[in-house]
Amino acid sequence: MAQQAERGHEEREEPRERRIRELSELLQELRVILPGVQVLFAFLLTVPFSARFTELTRFEHYLYFGVLLFVTGATGFLTAPSAHHRVLWRRSLGEKRLRQGNRFAILGLVLLAISLAGAVFLISEILFGYLVGTVACALGAAFLAWVWFGIPLLRGIRAGGFSRDIRPEHRR
Repeated sequence: MAQQAERGHEEREEPRERRIRELSELLQELRVILPGVQVLFAFLLTVPFSARFTELTRFEHYLYFGVLLFVTGATGFLTAPSAHHRVLWRRSLGEKRLRQGNRFAILGLVLLAISLAGAVFLISEILFGYLVGTVACALGAAFLAWVWFGIPLLRGIRAGGFSRDIRPEHRR
């Protein structure tokens, strides 16, 4: 019943109202994601100062650096919609800006998934060796790919595919 009321409201929304609501939803979703990214980034910043960091192999140093770069990229893309919202405060909210924010959020999630898989590989490889690191990384990456991207893409396909302008009744 609540979904029907929500759908009825969405159908009556003006395009500008819809864009404002969708931007608000996007920014709220990013607020949920960012604390985890910040914790991962903070952890990565402390690793070089630990006593055992010098014992890492050259490969592990490069892997660490790659993970650090990917989490930096993820942070940049995931915070970009909020930064754009602040910089463009009180300027018109166009469909292009909303779509760009959505693309940045998705790209940020892809980079975050790569960062998490890389961190899992690095830690598992140091603790248990290359084989366990590879398996843990592959399982972690597959899990994130499925729950973050596979499930929603499958739902979208089953609901009739994706189009530029999805009618409200096909959103859920």
